[in-house]
Amino acid sequence: MASDVPEIQLPPELRPTDGRFGSGPSKVRQEAVAALAAAAPTYLGTSHRQPTVKNVVRRLREGLTQLFSLPDGYEVVLSNGGTTAFWDAAAFGLIERRAQHLAFGEFSSKFAAVTSAAPFLEAPQVIESSPGTHPEAEASADVDAYAFPHNETSTGVAMEVRRPAGAEGLVLIDATSGAAGLPVDPTQFDVYYFAPQKGFASDGGVWIAAMSPAALERVARIKASERWTPPFLDLSTVIENSRLDQTYNTPALTTLFLTVNQLEWILENGGLAWSTGRCDRSAEIVYGWADASSYASPFVADKGDRSHVVATIDLDPALDATTVAKVLRTNGIVDTESYRKLGRNQLRIAMFVAIEPDDLATLTRAIDYIAERLAA
Repeated sequence: MASDVPEIQLPPELRPTDGRFGSGPSKVRQEAVAALAAAAPTYLGTSHRQPTVKNVVRRLREGLTQLFSLPDGYEVVLSNGGTTAFWDAAAFGLIERRAQHLAFGEFSSKFAAVTSAAPFLEAPQVIESSPGTHPEAEASADVDAYAFPHNETSTGVAMEVRRPAGAEGLVLIDATSGAAGLPVDPTQFDVYYFAPQKGFASDGGVWIAAMSPAALERVARIKASERWTPPFLDLSTVIENSRLDQTYNTPALTTLFLTVNQLEWILENGGLAWSTGRCDRSAEIVYGWADASSYASPFVADKGDRSHVVATIDLDPALDATTVAKVLRTNGIVDTESYRKLGRNQLRIAMFVAIEPDDLATLTRAIDYIAERLAA
């Protein structure tokens, strides 16, 4: 044990059945890992253009269409990379002239930086608000795409997905940490994109997007304009390959398999209503504990803006959050540290679908146990 970490051992009843509460990659369900191991001899190490892999991609596309109740004409497409790669692809293939970005945390700001740096686009309109809050999109005849996250992972702020009143441009939603854990109406977006390592309890290496007919048409129109695009980021190529249940390059097969396993587990249990309800229960546990605590409080003041997939909990200055996280880690409870660039004395706790609500209840009691002993 590191010398700077207090020696506090949690009793067995205060140890969750699974100690993974990270807001980066989610806990991966052991049942999914076992299913991958069983399928490995005929799946891993095989061509992604053969039925063993293409069937998994087909199940992914069909399952997401069902999960999000996508209207006729919407398509699920996928490619290699992660959300960062999608931002570059969107700059090339979805934004014609100028985007509007809502920037209220690390990840929403990063997409704004991408379009700001693109030499073939006009400087974006960026609407900012302080961490712990979110701004609202504003209809403008001067922009053709509105970009904002469903959930800002760095701050624990969620916002409803809805088209700005009177807006005619595309609505591009970063759902990397919100997908499967927060409700969404597909008529309110044109692109709902995410990487699957959070709500879909998988590895990284792939991005997935649900696209409306308007978004598909936009891609085709920009392609016809002969704007130069790197082949790896060409959304027309992504769409063409996705319709064949494949990707342009060899994909991360483990990521695809684990994503589909999680997706079908959600569908078998009741779909999006079930998965969002599970996250709602987890949020009630964590925020209820923080609201009642003498030393902890939710960072996001407005209850309506508090994320139900990532909770940010401020601690009293007398209780060092870094020390609490270190003691938790020595007891097998990991990745509860605050987002590094936010710089607050807080814990950040994931409440993704794969995480058991009962484990979150145990975690809150474990934190109380540690806090009591650190104060002694």
